[in-house]
Amino acid sequence: MTKLILCIDRDDDLGVKAGVTSPVVGREANIDAATKLLLSDPEDSDANTIFGGIKLYDEVTMQEPAEIVSIAGDKNVGIISDGKIASQLDHIIEQLQANHVIVVSDGAEDESLMPVVQSRIKVDAVKRVVVRQSAKLESTFYILKKAIEDPKINHVFFVPIGIASLLYAIFLLIGYPEGAVIAITGAIGTYMLYRSFGLDEPWSNFNASMKQSLTGGKIAFTAGTASVILFVIATVQGAVGFWGCYNHETFTYGYIILLMIFINSSIWWYVSAALSLQLGKIVDLYLSKESFAFAWTHIFFTVATGLLFWGASKYILSISSTIDEFAIDKSAGQQMLALTVIGAFIISVFGVLISTKLTKKDRTNHQ
Repeated sequence: MTKLILCIDRDDDLGVKAGVTSPVVGREANIDAATKLLLSDPEDSDANTIFGGIKLYDEVTMQEPAEIVSIAGDKNVGIISDGKIASQLDHIIEQLQANHVIVVSDGAEDESLMPVVQSRIKVDAVKRVVVRQSAKLESTFYILKKAIEDPKINHVFFVPIGIASLLYAIFLLIGYPEGAVIAITGAIGTYMLYRSFGLDEPWSNFNASMKQSLTGGKIAFTAGTASVILFVIATVQGAVGFWGCYNHETFTYGYIILLMIFINSSIWWYVSAALSLQLGKIVDLYLSKESFAFAWTHIFFTVATGLLFWGASKYILSISSTIDEFAIDKSAGQQMLALTVIGAFIISVFGVLISTKLTKKDRTNHQ
């Protein structure tokens, strides 16, 4: 039985910077890998982690058999990198017949993989290697420089500052500084909601899907491009309606009514954008002879949702707005709302029935 000294490089600096393929097994191999990493980037903490692991390895081998191993993940930190680390760890445990491990890391990011390690082997200890930096490196200039270069930090702090500065400059240029406060507040609020709801990951997945569709010659690329264009048109259409009513002479209501005007003016453009994306996916699934029965439900639900938003906004505007475009009788507004709710329900049921029928047909064909 062997005790394992495990050094973890979650973001694969060994591979990206030093060109070293993991896992790296053995004392000499790890010294060589750490040296290459330091030569490529003298400030990288992973190299110090490996040297710390080597020192620990020398101490442990005086008392019991041990082996030092460095494993690396992927530059795309997350599911991909953690999966690679888990696969390498399984191989190392089987190869070396290890039954205990001491994990060596340089911080909390690597230590977040502890559940992966603990599910496979008994962990005796965790040793964190902390690099003592010189006063010059700890200066404010150095910290700011590193913060600007680190995408994990600049995406959170510098993007809102950049958006605010750019919008303020634009509104000063057009001679309307009063509008800068509204624009900056709205833009930063939107960005914060985008980050808070974790929409950056779906957006990254959308970008990856678009690239894959382009390289794979799929209809989804054209459909996705059309969807983005329709989304922009929807936003502009809603903003035009919003702004036109906001400057209307007889308009005396609050922002809720303006929001309803935005929705009423743009909802079908947003629905069209969603339908474009979904239809492109259906065509690609059909051409690749894969099942697309489930996708029909999304189409009908999208139309039903758009109908509900349109009907609700139309009704609220009918009882609240004095603008001629939306001024209809209250009873007519109630009838319209009732019809849109019933219509949305019928469309949803129809979509479920079609999807269920197509699913059963696919199962029959595959039997």
